[in-house]
Amino acid sequence: MERKSVLVVDDEKNIRLTMSRALEGIDVDVTTAINGEEALAAMSKRPFDVVLLDLRMPGMDGIDVLRRVARDFPASRVIIITAYGSVDRAVEAMKLGAVDFVEKPVTPGEVRSRVTELLDRDRIQVEKARTYEEHLQLAKRFINERRFDSASSVVDKAIAVDSTKAEAFNLKGVLLEIQGDIPGAQKMYRVALKLEPGMRQARVNLDRSGDFHFHAQAGPAEPD
Repeated sequence: MERKSVLVVDDEKNIRLTMSRALEGIDVDVTTAINGEEALAAMSKRPFDVVLLDLRMPGMDGIDVLRRVARDFPASRVIIITAYGSVDRAVEAMKLGAVDFVEKPVTPGEVRSRVTELLDRDRIQVEKARTYEEHLQLAKRFINERRFDSASSVVDKAIAVDSTKAEAFNLKGVLLEIQGDIPGAQKMYRVALKLEPGMRQARVNLDRSGDFHFHAQAGPAEPD
Protein backbone atom coordinates (compact mmCIF):
# COMPACT_ATOMS: atom_id res chain seq x y z
CA MET A 1 0.00 0.00 0.00
CA GLU A 2 1.30 3.45 -0.90
CA ARG A 3 2.39 5.55 2.05
CA LYS A 4 0.16 8.47 2.95
CA SER A 5 1.55 11.97 2.64
CA VAL A 6 1.25 14.82 5.14
CA LEU A 7 2.04 18.51 4.69
CA VAL A 8 2.76 20.55 7.86
CA VAL A 9 2.22 24.29 7.40
CA ASP A 10 3.34 26.56 10.26
CA ASP A 11 5.60 29.59 10.52
CA GLU A 12 7.01 28.36 13.85
CA LYS A 13 10.04 26.11 13.37
CA ASN A 14 9.55 24.30 16.69
CA ILE A 15 5.99 23.30 15.78
CA ARG A 16 7.03 22.03 12.36
CA LEU A 17 9.78 19.97 14.01
CA THR A 18 7.48 18.64 16.75
CA MET A 19 4.85 17.53 14.24
CA SER A 20 7.37 15.99 11.87
CA ARG A 21 8.90 13.95 14.68
CA ALA A 22 5.48 12.97 16.02
CA LEU A 23 4.46 11.57 12.64
CA GLU A 24 7.57 9.43 12.26
CA GLY A 25 5.82 6.75 14.29
CA ILE A 26 2.87 6.24 11.92
CA ASP A 27 4.73 5.64 8.66
CA VAL A 28 3.75 8.66 6.59
CA ASP A 29 5.78 10.91 4.30
CA VAL A 30 6.07 14.38 5.83
CA THR A 31 6.76 17.67 4.03
CA THR A 32 6.88 21.06 5.76
CA ALA A 33 6.09 24.61 4.64
CA ILE A 34 6.75 27.87 6.47
CA ASN A 35 3.77 29.80 5.09
CA GLY A 36 0.68 29.55 2.91
CA GLU A 37 2.39 30.47 -0.31
CA GLU A 38 5.00 27.76 0.14
CA ALA A 39 2.30 25.24 1.05
CA LEU A 40 0.27 25.91 -2.09
CA ALA A 41 3.40 25.69 -4.21
CA ALA A 42 4.16 22.27 -2.70
CA MET A 43 0.59 21.09 -3.28
CA SER A 44 0.75 22.12 -6.92
CA LYS A 45 3.65 19.71 -7.42
CA ARG A 46 2.26 16.63 -5.66
CA PRO A 47 -0.90 15.49 -3.85
CA PHE A 48 -1.10 15.37 -0.05
CA ASP A 49 -3.56 13.22 1.86
CA VAL A 50 -3.47 15.41 4.98
CA VAL A 51 -2.55 19.06 5.54
CA LEU A 52 -1.83 20.32 9.06
CA LEU A 53 -2.51 24.05 8.69
CA ASP A 54 -1.87 26.89 11.11
CA LEU A 55 -4.65 29.50 11.05
CA ARG A 56 -2.54 32.48 12.01
CA MET A 57 0.55 33.03 9.88
CA PRO A 58 2.24 36.11 8.44
CA GLY A 59 1.38 36.73 4.82
CA MET A 60 -1.42 34.52 3.57
CA ASP A 61 -3.91 33.75 6.35
CA GLY A 62 -4.72 30.11 7.11
CA ILE A 63 -8.37 30.57 6.11
CA ASP A 64 -7.26 31.93 2.74
CA VAL A 65 -5.07 28.86 2.28
CA LEU A 66 -8.00 26.65 3.29
CA ARG A 67 -10.21 28.28 0.65
CA ARG A 68 -7.60 27.52 -2.00
CA VAL A 69 -7.22 23.93 -0.81
CA ALA A 70 -11.00 23.41 -0.87
CA ARG A 71 -11.17 24.81 -4.40
CA ASP A 72 -8.03 23.38 -6.01
CA PHE A 73 -7.14 20.30 -3.93
CA PRO A 74 -10.47 18.89 -2.64
CA ALA A 75 -9.01 15.42 -2.01
CA SER A 76 -6.66 16.80 0.66
CA ARG A 77 -8.04 16.68 4.20
CA VAL A 78 -7.12 19.59 6.47
CA ILE A 79 -6.43 19.57 10.20
CA ILE A 80 -6.38 23.07 11.67
CA ILE A 81 -3.62 24.05 14.10
CA THR A 82 -5.21 26.58 16.41
CA ALA A 83 -4.62 28.63 19.53
CA TYR A 84 -7.50 29.07 21.98
CA GLY A 85 -8.14 32.60 20.73
CA SER A 86 -8.88 31.42 17.19
CA VAL A 87 -11.37 28.67 18.02
CA ASP A 88 -14.06 31.20 17.13
CA ARG A 89 -13.18 30.59 13.47
CA ALA A 90 -14.18 26.93 13.72
CA VAL A 91 -17.47 27.39 11.86
CA GLU A 92 -15.75 29.28 9.06
CA ALA A 93 -13.19 26.48 8.75
CA MET A 94 -15.86 23.77 8.79
CA LYS A 95 -17.73 25.47 5.95
CA LEU A 96 -14.58 24.79 3.95
CA GLY A 97 -14.38 21.15 5.02
CA ALA A 98 -12.01 21.32 8.00
CA VAL A 99 -13.48 19.60 11.02
CA ASP A 100 -10.34 18.48 12.87
CA PHE A 101 -8.36 20.73 15.18
CA VAL A 102 -5.06 20.45 17.07
CA GLU A 103 -4.77 23.04 19.80
CA LYS A 104 -1.51 24.77 20.68
CA PRO A 105 0.69 23.96 22.47
CA VAL A 106 0.77 20.83 20.34
CA THR A 107 1.74 17.45 21.75
CA PRO A 108 3.12 14.53 19.71
CA GLY A 109 0.37 12.23 20.96
CA GLU A 110 -2.41 14.57 19.86
CA VAL A 111 -0.84 15.03 16.42
CA ARG A 112 -0.51 11.27 15.87
CA SER A 113 -4.03 10.66 17.15
CA ARG A 114 -5.66 13.27 14.90
CA VAL A 115 -3.82 12.23 11.75
CA THR A 116 -4.44 8.52 12.36
CA GLU A 117 -8.12 9.16 13.09
CA LEU A 118 -8.52 11.16 9.91
CA LEU A 119 -6.79 8.55 7.73
CA ASP A 120 -8.91 5.77 9.26
CA ARG A 121 -12.14 7.69 8.62
CA ASP A 122 -12.37 6.65 4.97
CA ARG A 123 -12.36 2.98 5.94
CA ILE A 124 -15.71 3.22 7.76
CA GLN A 125 -18.53 1.74 5.69
CA VAL A 126 -21.71 3.78 5.91
CA GLU A 127 -24.04 0.79 5.90
CA LYS A 128 -22.08 -0.94 8.69
CA ALA A 129 -21.75 2.01 11.09
CA ARG A 130 -23.28 1.13 14.44
CA THR A 131 -21.39 2.80 17.27
CA TYR A 132 -21.36 6.39 18.47
CA GLU A 133 -17.76 6.85 17.37
CA GLU A 134 -18.37 5.36 13.92
CA HIS A 135 -21.27 7.72 13.29
CA LEU A 136 -19.27 10.68 14.60
CA GLN A 137 -16.34 9.88 12.31
CA LEU A 138 -18.68 9.44 9.35
CA ALA A 139 -20.17 12.88 10.06
CA LYS A 140 -16.69 14.38 10.05
CA ARG A 141 -15.92 12.64 6.78
CA PHE A 142 -19.02 14.15 5.22
CA ILE A 143 -17.98 17.59 6.50
CA ASN A 144 -14.55 17.02 4.91
CA GLU A 145 -16.47 16.43 1.67
CA ARG A 146 -18.75 19.43 2.39
CA ARG A 147 -21.81 17.18 2.39
CA PHE A 148 -23.44 18.99 5.28
CA ASP A 149 -26.94 17.49 5.05
CA SER A 150 -25.47 13.98 5.18
CA ALA A 151 -23.25 15.00 8.09
CA SER A 152 -26.23 16.35 10.02
CA SER A 153 -28.17 13.13 9.50
CA VAL A 154 -25.30 10.99 10.74
CA VAL A 155 -24.72 13.22 13.79
CA ASP A 156 -28.37 12.62 14.70
CA LYS A 157 -27.65 8.89 14.62
CA ALA A 158 -24.64 9.36 16.89
CA ILE A 159 -26.82 11.26 19.38
CA ALA A 160 -29.47 8.52 19.21
CA VAL A 161 -26.81 5.92 20.06
CA ASP A 162 -25.45 7.89 23.03
CA SER A 163 -27.02 11.15 24.17
CA THR A 164 -24.66 11.51 27.15
CA LYS A 165 -21.62 12.68 25.16
CA ALA A 166 -21.03 16.32 24.31
CA GLU A 167 -19.06 16.22 21.06
CA ALA A 168 -21.95 15.23 18.79
CA PHE A 169 -24.17 17.98 20.20
CA ASN A 170 -21.47 20.59 19.61
CA LEU A 171 -20.96 19.30 16.07
CA LYS A 172 -24.71 19.40 15.47
CA GLY A 173 -24.69 23.01 16.64
CA VAL A 174 -22.01 23.92 14.12
CA LEU A 175 -23.95 22.24 11.32
CA LEU A 176 -27.11 24.13 12.28
CA GLU A 177 -25.10 27.36 12.36
CA ILE A 178 -23.77 26.63 8.87
CA GLN A 179 -27.40 26.25 7.78
CA GLY A 180 -28.29 29.60 9.37
CA ASP A 181 -30.33 28.21 12.29
CA ILE A 182 -28.70 30.22 15.10
CA PRO A 183 -31.32 29.47 17.83
CA GLY A 184 -31.09 25.76 17.05
CA ALA A 185 -27.29 25.93 17.13
CA GLN A 186 -27.30 27.71 20.48
CA LYS A 187 -29.58 25.03 21.91
CA MET A 188 -27.11 22.33 20.87
CA TYR A 189 -24.15 24.26 22.33
CA ARG A 190 -26.02 24.56 25.64
CA VAL A 191 -26.67 20.82 25.71
CA ALA A 192 -22.98 20.14 25.01
CA LEU A 193 -21.96 22.43 27.88
CA LYS A 194 -24.46 20.86 30.22
CA LEU A 195 -22.97 17.44 29.47
CA GLU A 196 -19.37 18.70 29.55
CA PRO A 197 -19.08 22.10 31.31
CA GLY A 198 -15.37 22.39 30.50
CA MET A 199 -15.80 21.97 26.73
CA ARG A 200 -14.08 25.13 25.54
CA GLN A 201 -15.08 24.86 21.89
CA ALA A 202 -18.78 24.64 22.75
CA ARG A 203 -18.40 27.59 25.14
CA VAL A 204 -16.70 29.72 22.47
CA ASN A 205 -19.23 28.64 19.84
CA LEU A 206 -22.10 29.66 22.11
CA ASP A 207 -20.50 32.98 22.99
CA ARG A 208 -19.68 33.76 19.38
CA SER A 209 -23.19 32.93 18.22
CA GLY A 210 -24.54 35.71 20.42
CA ASP A 211 -25.77 34.06 23.61
CA PHE A 212 -24.09 36.51 25.98
CA HIS A 213 -26.71 35.92 28.69
CA PHE A 214 -25.76 32.26 29.03
CA HIS A 215 -22.06 33.12 28.98
CA ALA A 216 -22.52 35.56 31.86
CA GLN A 217 -24.45 32.98 33.89
CA ALA A 218 -21.89 30.26 33.23
CA GLY A 219 -19.01 32.45 34.44
CA PRO A 220 -15.77 33.36 32.73
CA ALA A 221 -14.06 30.98 30.35
CA GLU A 222 -11.01 29.11 31.53
CA PRO A 223 -7.79 31.10 31.37
CA ASP A 224 -5.49 30.45 28.41
